[in-house]
Amino acid sequence: MVTYDRRGLSRSVLDDPAAPVTMADHADDVARLLAVVTDGPALMAGFSMGAAIGLQVAARHPGALDTLIAHEPVAPNLLPAGERAEHTGELLHIQKVHAEGGMAAAFPAIARHLGIDPAHDPAEDGLTPQPMTPRRLADFGFFIATEFTAVTTDRFGPAEIARAAATAGATRIVPATGETTRPTVHTYRCALALAELLGTEPVVLPGGHNGNTAFPRATARTLKAVLGVDRRHP
Repeated sequence: MVTYDRRGLSRSVLDDPAAPVTMADHADDVARLLAVVTDGPALMAGFSMGAAIGLQVAARHPGALDTLIAHEPVAPNLLPAGERAEHTGELLHIQKVHAEGGMAAAFPAIARHLGIDPAHDPAEDGLTPQPMTPRRLADFGFFIATEFTAVTTDRFGPAEIARAAATAGATRIVPATGETTRPTVHTYRCALALAELLGTEPVVLPGGHNGNTAFPRATARTLKAVLGVDRRHP
């Protein structure tokens, strides 16, 4: 199993911090990484931003992925015009709040946007605490200031996904939603739109938008079942 630091996050240091980072950059990074660590198509679980990146990997790099689980992708272009504008507007609003008030103001705005209540939402017992270290704060700042822009300026959408799904040897794309995510949350609606585009039903994962961190063990069990890991990779 492989996870990695996206460019600009944690130990992935940018040569030019002022240069923009695009969704295509992220997708190409995944393909380059996979080319080093495996000689066959990978199974990918992408959550939120990771799901949006995974969709671009499937389209831009045929053969890199066998299966992609796309959990509530941050992908405004999947939505109808009105909802797309709302989703993009939320991301721009969070950027503005962050620029004016820092992370203390941005965290509540993100939580509202994703329907998360950290103080009251349920979670698994025995989770390892993840303190808000200076590195994590810097990562969140980069995520909001730079990666939100990568999303809001991107033009990748349904047409590209449909073409990728129709190619020979196409990636199996499995849309996924959170069990407790409110249906009004835009990333939830992106997952539904993706499922409709592909003519399938979304898989339901434990918890809400952040279910992979609130319910990591239950999420892992569901992912293994959906990916067929036990059957295909004993």
